[in-house]
Amino acid sequence: MAVRKLFGTDGIRGSANCYPITPEIALKLGRAAGYLMRGKGEGRCRFVIGRDTRRSGGMLESALIAGLNSVGADILLTGVIPTPAVACLVTELSAAGGIVISASHNPAGDNGIKLFGADGYKLDDSLEERLEALILTDEIDNERSLDLALGITSSIYDAAERYGAMAKASVPGMSLHGLNIAVDCANGASFQTTPQVLKDLGATLFVFHAKPDGMNINDQCGSTHPEEISHLVRETGAHIGISHDGDADRLLLCDERGEVLDGDELLAMTGLDALRRGTLAGNTLVATVMSNLGLDEVIAAAGGKVIRTAVGDRYVVEAMRAGNFSVGGEQSGHLIFRDHGTTGDGLIAALQIIRIMTESGKPLSELRRVLKKYPQAQRNLHVKKKLPIDSLNEVSSLVSQTESALAGKGRLLLRYSGTEPKVRLLIEGADEVMINQWADQIAAALTAAIGA
Repeated sequence: MAVRKLFGTDGIRGSANCYPITPEIALKLGRAAGYLMRGKGEGRCRFVIGRDTRRSGGMLESALIAGLNSVGADILLTGVIPTPAVACLVTELSAAGGIVISASHNPAGDNGIKLFGADGYKLDDSLEERLEALILTDEIDNERSLDLALGITSSIYDAAERYGAMAKASVPGMSLHGLNIAVDCANGASFQTTPQVLKDLGATLFVFHAKPDGMNINDQCGSTHPEEISHLVRETGAHIGISHDGDADRLLLCDERGEVLDGDELLAMTGLDALRRGTLAGNTLVATVMSNLGLDEVIAAAGGKVIRTAVGDRYVVEAMRAGNFSVGGEQSGHLIFRDHGTTGDGLIAALQIIRIMTESGKPLSELRRVLKKYPQAQRNLHVKKKLPIDSLNEVSSLVSQTESALAGKGRLLLRYSGTEPKVRLLIEGADEVMINQWADQIAAALTAAIGA
């Protein structure tokens, strides 16, 4: 794979109005996407564009529109809407592709651009590499439509309603009457859709952080601040708490006691439920290398298996497509149900968990007990630069010592984030005290070598 200059693990991301998240790059990306995804020499096509609530979203949207229109691509604007809604609408409207302007869980000053193909799935590495090459060269500078061949832009005024109908169709006949739900919308893209769908299904809602102002997205709220939904559940006495990230392609759940669940617990519950119902394709659950080893054990005990991918929901989806598997996800809360969508979807994931609750008659605090987790020590550190890990002698030595001490009864993962200037460390093993000591030593060495 070529070294990427623009695209990371989830599109292009960075500080808004600083390279590469600038109007200039957005315009070139629009031109490249319109040119490449329509097929050279073919007629006009159309793209669906959605965004989250960041102030910079309109600026980038305007640049993308100009680029796409200039090569003859028509635009269907959804306005503020969750990332999975764009993926759904691409296929429903037979568009050539979809573009989402969002930096997900990142602060308001960041933004990002990610693309979906005509099939509603995120673009593969090879297509992103080709787009990047077109953006960084003058290859298509003379590719311009004129007069009636120019693209036009219009709005989908019922985009939120269309997405809501798709979400409700994933749980046909389910009633949430009598269920009290606390919802933290992160002042992001879900501030209208998730409350409306849950209300339509009959739930009593306590809605928080649903007043976006362009700068308060993820600000002390949302799935990156689990303490907030924990507090809100305790304050309201809700049966369950739902917390989204900025673009609502993932979620964090809280049980009725105010205790937060992670994505592995949700994967265990949904995987076991699908095995019982005979809907887990290939009896296989797809997770990433970050998921707890306890997940493998509980799924195996029920007659299934877990396969693992690199970190990133796109890699989970790629493995699911390759093996025709139906359920997968990440520890971070990205859950993918391919029977109902093509990408991580925080609302559909929440509805599937609530369905398990209502059908079983059990509270979330009881359902979560199915997963017996191995202790994990995680460290996420800001870095000034991303030097090759194996070039950091002290770090490499400590990693080797830790792996030897684990002696096959645990694991160590050390990698750079694909979306932030961070290095992520995970050590998993039976002795919680020891793995935290090792994690502290390695973190100290990383900070000394490349820390911000």
